Amino acid sequence: MTEAEILTTPTCPHCTKLKEWMDQKGYDYTEVNPDEDTERAVELMKKSGERGVPQTFVGDDFVLGFRPEMVQQLIEGGATADIKHR
Repeated sequence: MTEAEILTTPTCPHCTKLKEWMDQKGYDYTEVNPDEDTERAVELMKKSGERGVPQTFVGDDFVLGFRPEMVQQLIEGGATADIKHR
């Protein structure tokens, strides 16, 4: 299974839901918080072209928002037309 990188903020309720869901599923992830790692957060936002959170990245593909089915497809390698690539 592929490790994901997630861009979150401490006050975002959807970010909390995403992390709880990923923990329940047993997915490995690295959390990037703009307050703690501004440089990496800016890199990820440039990569996606989006400013909202949460953002879940695997390689060049990402999902914006708390969208469990799409994140699962992204992590487990299933293709979907809704996953963005930049």
